[in-house]
Amino acid sequence: MSEQTLATFAGVALLERAIDYALGSLRIVTPATLCRATPCAGWNLQHLLDHMADSLRTLNDAATGRISPPPVGGVSRGAGRNPALLVRDGATEVLGLWAGTLTGNGMIAIADRHLTSPMVAVVGAIEIAVHGWDVARACGEQRPIPSLMAEELLDLAQLFVTGNDRPHRFAPRVTVPPHAPAQDRLLAYLGRDPNCPTSP
Repeated sequence: MSEQTLATFAGVALLERAIDYALGSLRIVTPATLCRATPCAGWNLQHLLDHMADSLRTLNDAATGRISPPPVGGVSRGAGRNPALLVRDGATEVLGLWAGTLTGNGMIAIADRHLTSPMVAVVGAIEIAVHGWDVARACGEQRPIPSLMAEELLDLAQLFVTGNDRPHRFAPRVTVPPHAPAQDRLLAYLGRDPNCPTSP
């Protein structure tokens, strides 16, 4: 097995774990929670779920080797449908398509750039896992990101999320003690207060 295939397998495995975690958060979404605020500034839960659905569709596009441009004006391609169901539907498609990348050439075109499959899978895992935490918080639940996964995602986030991503994709880093749990350090690195209150 080549190094590229091994790296892709590791990336897909991490993506699978992130999706499993996020699906647990989606199970607690109800229609009454959709208007609640989330840890993502300016987004209520419905906006966040719309964004997650679009992110999953982008990952599906990526598994075919090319990412489509975002919808004009940022309008969700699934507008009008139940956002939690859209995310669940997208998640069920992602892993099967990504399993096929294990035998592909491993390169994904994004505009005029080409990224490896492992890089795209890892970025997807970071986003899906952390948004799973956001969803749980908005629903008033404490669902910690598993420690081992949080450690892995933190190491990778420090490679892939740079100052150029702030403040557009991520808020400024939040300060936490260096001995804080891996989840707290991950969330803080991605601009979230790990101690923010859950919604009522």
